[in-house]
Amino acid sequence: MATSKEYIEFVCEQLHGCGGEIRYRKMFGEYMVYINDKPALLVCDDTVFAPVHDSIAHLLQDAERGIPYDGAKERYILDIENRGLAHEVLNCLEPHLCVPKPKKRKK
Repeated sequence: MATSKEYIEFVCEQLHGCGGEIRYRKMFGEYMVYINDKPALLVCDDTVFAPVHDSIAHLLQDAERGIPYDGAKERYILDIENRGLAHEVLNCLEPHLCVPKPKKRKK
């Protein structure tokens, strides 16, 4: 079951105002959520996944974990309905994320 357009828009609405520019991009039928052009959260099957990282471990120590797709690393499952927690997670995580390097075009 792929993530619905309505759900990804709800996720971004919940993250609005967290201190950065939020956008999403469709990838392989699912979505990546970006903060300030940095890939932050995966949204797969209407579930929000945050990377396992020391900067947010104290916030998500009791959170469920899951694997968003075959071959992916285990991630925290973020309760996106808890807007305060979602904002805290992104604010703690954002300084540790990197803007992806542009891919070189083949000639």
